[in-house]
Amino acid sequence: MKNYDTIIVGGGIIGLATGFYLTKFGKKVLVIEKRYPGAGSTGRCIGGIRQQFSTSGTIQLARESLNLFKELEKEFGFSVEFCQSGYLLLAHTEEQKSIFLKNIEIQKSFGINVEFISAKDIKKEFPYVNTEGILGGAFSPEDGQAFPFLVLKGFIRGITKNGGEIITETEVSSLIEQNGKIKGVKLSNGKIINSEIVINAAGPWAKELSETVDIELPFVPERHEAFITVKIKKFDPIIPMLVDYRKDGCYFNQRINGQIIGCYTPVPNYPGKSTKETFEFLYEMSRRTVRLVPALEKVHVLRQWAGSYTMTPDGNPVIDKTEIEGYFVAGGMSGHGFMLGPATGKLLASLIAEDKFYINMSEFSLNRKFQSKELLK
Repeated sequence: MKNYDTIIVGGGIIGLATGFYLTKFGKKVLVIEKRYPGAGSTGRCIGGIRQQFSTSGTIQLARESLNLFKELEKEFGFSVEFCQSGYLLLAHTEEQKSIFLKNIEIQKSFGINVEFISAKDIKKEFPYVNTEGILGGAFSPEDGQAFPFLVLKGFIRGITKNGGEIITETEVSSLIEQNGKIKGVKLSNGKIINSEIVINAAGPWAKELSETVDIELPFVPERHEAFITVKIKKFDPIIPMLVDYRKDGCYFNQRINGQIIGCYTPVPNYPGKSTKETFEFLYEMSRRTVRLVPALEKVHVLRQWAGSYTMTPDGNPVIDKTEIEGYFVAGGMSGHGFMLGPATGKLLASLIAEDKFYINMSEFSLNRKFQSKELLK
């Protein structure tokens, strides 16, 4: 039987990024995915990447991730369709405007290129946006997008090139712990694979897996839906990620191939791992999209789908070691897994290989009190 330095449970962006960066440290890595890479949340996300958050830890993590996204084409040898098309967060109330302005101060202190622009300037810069009722918006031209499946492809190739292994259609039924130390994993077919380091990157299924060694994770999956249109001529400039924080808001952008892709957070939310699509979403998402960009009224929706956000009480992830020696958790990404994925993987690899994070990650501790809230979910 082969020996592995690290077993990673979950073949989404977090698991694969962590595996990739661990192999760059020379570690023997095994990634176990119960279906296929990206089958969970990553393959169902819309590919947005932003640095505009409200807490110092997440801002730094997002900045590091954006910097890594910039290098992925060079790292992988092919394009991941990374494009700095921007994020524009729209304020419809004075309260939202005040929150954005306070957040911008924090973001700028970490070197983020972001400004609050007036509704008049929005109309000048993005003439296709309906600015009725908009007081202005927080805009960062350096935020953007990438294609999740190409990013996963690059990490997969990198892992195997560096000597790591990935097995699919294989489910981990439980973790194995002995005398306060992790010893490996047990598969659903009864096979045991040994390793003194195990990373739980199982996304919506992370909580149940952790319970097999009596470690409670504050994770709650929610169903979210998304849609994508047929390809159309690119707007000039290309539509940035427009984020509408109204109760009946939404967020969408234009991919570099011309498609419009977007989603919204349902109110009330839908707890659970269901991937059922609804006609209500298709109708509402279409209405909300056209309200912001009326020129999209006659564009055809190509398909819709659903997936999971794995939420925490404060809207920030858990990236940490646990009380069981050798057992690590990276999850509860709260809808930001793709955009934070590369940095999460590199930082977790650093913690495992060098016993330290290279930026302050206390905000993502498993044992934090979860009292603060990420205001820009």
